[in-house]
Amino acid sequence: MTDERQNGDDLKIVEELKEAQDRIQQEISKVIIGQKTVIQQLLTVLLSNGHGLLIGVPGLAKTLLINTLASTLDLKFSRIQFTPDLMPSDITGTEILEEEKSTGHREFKFIRGPIFANVVLADEVNRTPPKTQAALLQAMQEHEVTAAGDSMKLDEPFFVLATQNPIEQEGTYPLPEAQLDRFMFSIYMDYPSRDEEIEIVKRTTSVQNEMPQHILTGKDIKKLQQLIRRIPVTDHVVEYAVSLVRKTRPAEPDAPQFIKDWVSWGAGPRASQYLILGAKAQAVLLGSYTPSPQDVRNVALPVLRHRIVTNFNADADGVDTKEIINQLVQEMTEEQ
Repeated sequence: MTDERQNGDDLKIVEELKEAQDRIQQEISKVIIGQKTVIQQLLTVLLSNGHGLLIGVPGLAKTLLINTLASTLDLKFSRIQFTPDLMPSDITGTEILEEEKSTGHREFKFIRGPIFANVVLADEVNRTPPKTQAALLQAMQEHEVTAAGDSMKLDEPFFVLATQNPIEQEGTYPLPEAQLDRFMFSIYMDYPSRDEEIEIVKRTTSVQNEMPQHILTGKDIKKLQQLIRRIPVTDHVVEYAVSLVRKTRPAEPDAPQFIKDWVSWGAGPRASQYLILGAKAQAVLLGSYTPSPQDVRNVALPVLRHRIVTNFNADADGVDTKEIINQLVQEMTEEQ
């Protein structure tokens, strides 16, 4: 296929995806009220072939949202409730000894665990010990699991969404920074507005018959993930993303003073990669064929929020990572 023909096909797919995104939002809204930004961020991560960390207080319908998203995309959904006694084999699967009744022949048979799904919700991932967290993170990184000495590929597309409760921290095993870095986005789910909450109460206390329709399939998602990789990016957008990430590091000569005052460790190179991938997916979802610096700014907060480590000065001044990132983005916008 010639480059010209490929570009023409890609432009057509971009237009179709823009329409599909509107329909996905419409189908999800049959079940979920509001949370449009969260849904768009989830789609961005999925199209970028990444994984997400969803943070929100209990009762915000996180599980229902992910299940509904999987349903509209016709993907297999699996939920794993992480607890202190969860073992790696509870995620990946286990071997059982099976006997053939007619012959009496015995052999080991592998029973697949809940990780063998397209969309996996790892509920309260910080409640399970590091050994079990590592099994999940290996599957996320390599898209395969090792069990009984064999490596097995996971179904594609494969998308993990891990949730954390920001309130209760007692008895938890916080994810180390090196493992947090494997998540493309850190997505914060906030309380609904007053009008949305009224609508939620009305809808959930009456008879509900509407079910979301399938809009895309797993095959479509894989095709779109390949498209995101082919999207061209200009050098100045790449340079902008790299500059933004490098300025989060207090040791850099051109880092702003507030970064040096409030940040212990900045984001690594993986943040630059995810900024570009996220900007590509965001641009395509908005109907554009190439990302701009504005698309990079749009994904800066979810990409950088869990990759910046603040120091005691930031805690004393009541400054969090969100405030630092917004200030940095604002400063770089003014410099353009």
